[in-house]
Amino acid sequence: MQRISWDQYFMAQSHLLSLRSTCTRLMVGATIVRDKRIIAGGYNGSVSGSVHCVDEGCYVIDGHCVRTVHAEANALLQCAKFGVPTENADIYVTHFPCLQCSKQLIQSGIRTVYYAEDYKNHPYAIQLFKEAGVQTKKVELNYLAVDTNYKEKEMYVKDLLDKIQDLSDDHKEVKSLIHKAEELFKI
Repeated sequence: MQRISWDQYFMAQSHLLSLRSTCTRLMVGATIVRDKRIIAGGYNGSVSGSVHCVDEGCYVIDGHCVRTVHAEANALLQCAKFGVPTENADIYVTHFPCLQCSKQLIQSGIRTVYYAEDYKNHPYAIQLFKEAGVQTKKVELNYLAVDTNYKEKEMYVKDLLDKIQDLSDDHKEVKSLIHKAEELFKI
């Protein structure tokens, strides 16, 4: 058995948190970690006790939903609420932080921002991270690492593709199917 890396583990936590999001535009999750221990988590959604975008729709001003508190901010605010220091902690976020969240992360003492997907990466946010000495690292979540049956599925699909290739006269279509399966399953 091969264990997933720490980066994969914490990024998986962030993806799990994103499933709680009440935003209809983008589901984001964030996990704050210090010394390989999770100290806070957040997802994007409305202020506690207020209406949610999934129920009332987004409240958009100048192209931004103002109803939503971002995942990174929610995680930082959870630390503030419970008196948990964020100095020298790291954050794992499903998407590259917006400019405002980037500034908040810098101010809170976050030292590394791990993110799974690029999302409107603002040049000034990138500049600020560099100036502050905050590292940014892309960590794509390997979904095979969280699927406990991935090896069986991979072998099953490979066997199916081999059988299709043996039985088919249309080699172009078969090659297309094989290519798609290889892309999906990284066979």
